[in-house]
Amino acid sequence: MDEPIRHPLAYARFLRGWSQNDLVGQLRQAARRRPEGLRCGVDKPAVSRWEHGRKKPDTESQLLLADAFDVPISDLERYPWPHWLPGREDPVPLGSAYTVHSLRDAQRAVMDRERRTFLTYSALALAGLATQWAALEPGRLATAADGGTRVDGELMTWLEETGAKLAALPTEQRQHTVKLTEAHLDTVTDLLERGRFDERTGRRLHLLASSLASTCGWYRFDQGQHYAAGKFWSAALSNAHTAQDRDQGAGVLADFAYQAIWLGRPDAAVEPLGQALVHTRHPVARATLRLRRARAHAAMGDAGACHDDLKAAEAALSAGRRDPAPSWCRWMSTADLSVDSGQCMLDLGRTDDARVRIGEGLSLLPRSRDKTRGVFRTYEARSLIRAGEVEQALAVSAESLDLAQRIGADRCVALVRDLGPEFRPYTAVDGVRDFLERLRSCGARREG
Repeated sequence: MDEPIRHPLAYARFLRGWSQNDLVGQLRQAARRRPEGLRCGVDKPAVSRWEHGRKKPDTESQLLLADAFDVPISDLERYPWPHWLPGREDPVPLGSAYTVHSLRDAQRAVMDRERRTFLTYSALALAGLATQWAALEPGRLATAADGGTRVDGELMTWLEETGAKLAALPTEQRQHTVKLTEAHLDTVTDLLERGRFDERTGRRLHLLASSLASTCGWYRFDQGQHYAAGKFWSAALSNAHTAQDRDQGAGVLADFAYQAIWLGRPDAAVEPLGQALVHTRHPVARATLRLRRARAHAAMGDAGACHDDLKAAEAALSAGRRDPAPSWCRWMSTADLSVDSGQCMLDLGRTDDARVRIGEGLSLLPRSRDKTRGVFRTYEARSLIRAGEVEQALAVSAESLDLAQRIGADRCVALVRDLGPEFRPYTAVDGVRDFLERLRSCGARREG
């Protein structure tokens, strides 16, 4: 797994090939160049605090950073810190003219070894993309120009059935078939670009492209390749929009939101989830979106908004409906509601409530959902550590790590590794030292 560059300032340095010490030197040179004679008291620890989000540079330091990176002052006025820094990634605009471009952009992102480690879109970019999706009316599909393969009903049905079979594979098998899924998406992209089809078939092609791109995005996300994941989801949203499928688009916004929460940027999740809620009606979809937003609010410490969304999610999930839920949330169940609400309680400091809810959810989760079980067991381990039940937490963490390594989900391995600091105060407990050494070994193999 690539180690993600988690802050725009670190990425701006990366683009210049600067170390933190190099940046300090650039800031001091910038201070000497300014006529008003600004003093530069910045050192390497200060840069580290900025990049870990522990402190925000003051106005004078931001002016020096702008000078060092050749950023116009107007950008500082237009964007808040740190979004004015160079290297911002903006999504491809929505609209039928950009659907193939967005798919090709995602394919390039998989090969872009230098940039794919960086967290893709800022909170502003995600909010703007969600607003475009909500406000723009998709244009009518134009019939493809003469020439190329004719996409008839029989071919279209085969493409859809093959895509559905690939998406339905058990989690453990998907790590070995991702190349087939990406090749299938490439075939669909070729047909969108050069094929011949009527408007109805065009919508089916765009919807299939959206579904496949979403699946590919999840695989890259599981591997910690956040840049590529974001590109695939941007393509998925563009194609869902052109296919005029609001439910599918809402699901892609939920994917973006989950990634933002996972990477510690819950503020970036709230606006896309709000837009998605306005435009989807199925109760299971609404329950999923509400639960995601509750997680974001909990991570931000907003207990009132979190409880409101949890209550609404529970009501929506229990509403019942005969027609099937959209495919992107068909997995949603009371098990997910219980465990994720438990994680909300953990974020809000309510450890006892968290343990009860997580335990209830795990007892309801079907065995077929191994990746989800691994994530949920890690939540359970964290709640057990905080309750002082270290030996049980150790057993649960080891089980979660075994599962994550078996199914090839690097982000789940990283989630278990993040428990390391919580175990360190308990090295006197039998087995903790060995487990910490195992976590270090996992990190060394990844970096090697």
